[in-house]
Amino acid sequence: MRLDGSCHCGAVRFSVTAYAPAPYLRCYCSICRKTAGGGGYAINLGAKADTLEVQGAEHITVFHARIDGERSPAERRFCSRCGSALWVWDPGWPELVHPFASAIDTPLPEAPETVHMMLGSKANWVRVDARDGEERYEDYPPHSLEAWHRARGLLDET
Repeated sequence: MRLDGSCHCGAVRFSVTAYAPAPYLRCYCSICRKTAGGGGYAINLGAKADTLEVQGAEHITVFHARIDGERSPAERRFCSRCGSALWVWDPGWPELVHPFASAIDTPLPEAPETVHMMLGSKANWVRVDARDGEERYEDYPPHSLEAWHRARGLLDET
């Protein structure tokens, strides 16, 4: 599924082909909470890095979070003008890019359920808005974005 996205001020626009476009996974880790905000969590989608096209790349800045005192290799991309979180890319999976759902302008498919992860590091003021039966994890879930989408017939393999 082709996704078009942008930052708040419009300085950065991008498009990418998503294989995992349903915004189902809420990450409550301190990195997502502090850099992408929202309800105390962030939502990433799965896309193919070689399809990423960017306009306004000169307005992008990169942030490397610190995890357990070490610099993370993952690159979080933000608009340097307005601070909008755009996507995450990790050299450990160079073929993938993970756009923040909040930066996507294309209507996204509605997820049939939500998975809540990294609850062990959520802020005390955050209320987990989970329905009965929705998966909850103190850290990472056992399934990948691709596996979750495939199991629900939502994987876009075009």
